Amino acid sequence: MRVPMTPEGYQSLKEELERLISTERPAVIKAIAEARAHGDLSENAEYHAAREKQSFIEGRIQELQSKIAAADVIDPSKINQKKVAFGARVKVYDHNSEEEFDFMLVGPDETNVKEGKISITSPVGKALIGKEVGDTVIVKAPARTIQYEIIEINFA
Repeated sequence: MRVPMTPEGYQSLKEELERLISTERPAVIKAIAEARAHGDLSENAEYHAAREKQSFIEGRIQELQSKIAAADVIDPSKINQKKVAFGARVKVYDHNSEEEFDFMLVGPDETNVKEGKISITSPVGKALIGKEVGDTVIVKAPARTIQYEIIEINFA
């Protein structure tokens, strides 16, 4: 199954994979070798910590390779629409809190709430898809029902 991803998100995954393979993996292999040199492995905390870290790194490498292989890179700047779609930057007005929020609709692997990047598969993302400026969307979140008015859509 192909997973939509922005060029920036794809590049970020590739950079993390490269760092893990070229830097992190060799460093942990060296740490394991050094810990082995200290003798009795059954009571060697450094050895067990290094092996655990190696397991995490190898798992993350496999996960990143899978995500990169499944990525369907979509450049939002090539999309010129009046409706909310993948890669759109959407400014909304929350009628309940009387605040404005900026969201960017991204793939599930790029989600970062602190940066305003929300997944197209999230409740807010699903509610916004296909809407136009001036439309009102209602999002049923676990804590409350949210009413957003779409103020602006940008694909830059």
